[in-house]
Amino acid sequence: MKIRTLVLTMALALMLPTAARADEGMWLLSLIGKNYNDMQKAGFKLTPEDIYSVNQSCLKDAIVGLGNAGSPFWHFCTGEIISSKGLVSTNHHCGYGKLQEHSTIEHDYLRDGFWAYTMNQELPNPGLTASILVRMEDVTDRVKKSLTDEMSEGDREAAIRKVCSEIEAEAAEGTQYAAKVKPMFNGNQFFLFVHIIYRDVRLVGAPPSSMGKFGGDTDNWSWPRHTCDFSMFRIYTAPDGSPADYSSNNVPLTPKYHLKVSAGELNDGDFAMVMGFPGTTDHFLTSYGLEETMNITNDLRYKIRTVKINILREEMAADQATRIKYASKYASCSNYWKYSCEQNKALKALNTMGVKKEVEQEYSDWARFQSSPKYGKALDLIRQGYADRAKVEEASMYVIEGLLTGPEALLFAARLSTSFQRDLEQDKDANLSRYETYINNFFKDYDENVDRRLSAALFAYVYANMDPEKCPEFLKKAEKKYKGDWDKYVAELYSKSIFANEESLGKFMLKPNAKLLEKDALALAGQEALNLYINIGSELSQESSENLQRGIRDFTDGILQINEKNGKLMSPDANSTIRLTYGNVMSYEPKDGVEYKHYTTMKGVIEKEDPNNSEFNVPERLKKLYAEKNFGPYTNKKGEMPTCFITNNDITGGNSGSPVLGDKGQLIGLAFDGNSEAMSGDIDFEENLQRCICLDSRYMLWVIDIYAGAKNLIEEMDIVR
Repeated sequence: MKIRTLVLTMALALMLPTAARADEGMWLLSLIGKNYNDMQKAGFKLTPEDIYSVNQSCLKDAIVGLGNAGSPFWHFCTGEIISSKGLVSTNHHCGYGKLQEHSTIEHDYLRDGFWAYTMNQELPNPGLTASILVRMEDVTDRVKKSLTDEMSEGDREAAIRKVCSEIEAEAAEGTQYAAKVKPMFNGNQFFLFVHIIYRDVRLVGAPPSSMGKFGGDTDNWSWPRHTCDFSMFRIYTAPDGSPADYSSNNVPLTPKYHLKVSAGELNDGDFAMVMGFPGTTDHFLTSYGLEETMNITNDLRYKIRTVKINILREEMAADQATRIKYASKYASCSNYWKYSCEQNKALKALNTMGVKKEVEQEYSDWARFQSSPKYGKALDLIRQGYADRAKVEEASMYVIEGLLTGPEALLFAARLSTSFQRDLEQDKDANLSRYETYINNFFKDYDENVDRRLSAALFAYVYANMDPEKCPEFLKKAEKKYKGDWDKYVAELYSKSIFANEESLGKFMLKPNAKLLEKDALALAGQEALNLYINIGSELSQESSENLQRGIRDFTDGILQINEKNGKLMSPDANSTIRLTYGNVMSYEPKDGVEYKHYTTMKGVIEKEDPNNSEFNVPERLKKLYAEKNFGPYTNKKGEMPTCFITNNDITGGNSGSPVLGDKGQLIGLAFDGNSEAMSGDIDFEENLQRCICLDSRYMLWVIDIYAGAKNLIEEMDIVR
């Protein structure tokens, strides 16, 4: 909950308990019974057991965390099972990378969309995983038995790792499940999450990007929206129902539970809840951390990515093949490019810094009366910790954004060169063919000329703006030798490297030579940048880092105690574990004289069309169907074709694709964005402005049924009206 509301309104010992706000908080499912009265007041008609139960099928069994095989407990998006055959819906931007991977100039699924009209047309996606929660458990007491206040932070972390590993092993033993213990409230509580993770997830369908990304960067993080942001996948299992890698013998998942899809009316004030896997929030962030977020993280991310985005826009607009190659990369880069800018605007407009300082003053007043001195020291430790690491964080942003994730060849060359050198040291005739898959995947979506432009521009920006004392030596030498002609430097760097293009690397792999690796300038530059990023943190003393960590934990503990005493519920920050947030469909007034209603219609799609702007192109088929008023059974009572709606649910990244559920657990929409006026929400929830932007399930059904003619998919869903 909002710390501001909780702390500033308390009279410490005299405060009477009050109810938690129903529209704020990312709540743990196993504890949702504590919120049940508020949920009922908001319009919820089911029971807590209908949401989470270990003994019977329930809503949690239909919620899917989409991840990657390498990190299955970190979910980049959420999906939901909407049929008895394992059909999953999620956002278009969640499936965008897979659409891009399957696209070619001949079969451009980004441009044209993709639909599988039979199951044998569905496309496999190696590495994509789908996780479903089996159960969760509070293991705080067991973990804390191994901890003491006298421990160093290093010893504390070692003790936590040891006991958590034991808990995870016990939970997974003899099962097909995966288990993970996650800290909550900055290390003050610990919960075990047990998942079943499926590894065969196939692409089923998606509208064209002109619909799925309608509005592009212009409309991103804003309302009103008309974006048809959905794609569809299907989970497959081994014939016995167990998780399995892709095989033609696999069968569609028979889920424990699947959602009914609503084609019914949706009104302002209707109950709405979102279940999903939100990534990260930082509601306990102090003013000192906020200063770092605004002035270093957000500011530098926006400025550096602006250089990259401008180049990608030009190159993608000039060539279709380049557009396909870089579509997913651009989308990933631009999303948090705009987020960083809009969040800073919202934080300033809402005076979040002032709010945080008021909270800290109230905390300090409370801490003076506590017997343990650790609470009184917490804010000083936090203040000093952020001050100590400011220069380090700034340098890290330049290296990671400008060098390692700006151009691509630099990091690629560094990683591959290191691996090659290791193999050749062990065996001078080492067979390097085991890297072919990695290499082929890299070059499939890479253009050397584009990467040269990115390198020249970003090298110039980093050199001109980064602290000279921390700037990599290869940039200093290049500026001196080439007198600021970064294009010339990059041309020579790439032309002499075996890693700059597929042809030169292929020749090297046929006849490996360790000496070539040792003097490859591109690889050496990449290794220097990578080592710099890894080693920058060593400039901080261990004591400073540990004090910051301890201060944050003790400050959070104090806030929890204050609000527990006053009968107030608090939800832990998001950390990619499954959560529920509840509230209502709700219009809002973002500023004086402006009022936004709770929904949009297809009329707005037509009104926004701009043939001269690729962000607002409208497919001819959609325009034809709109002109004919061919909306099928999916209109509202006014005869309009709904597209999107807004709620006051508390969401963040990772919630993309999450089901928006009605009062009886029916799917009324898919969450896909937030509004810029309250972009501060990950740090401080703004109850009057915060809105979750959602795709209306009726628009999704219309596209599947009327626009795409995928009757096969409509027939396997349970559609309620």
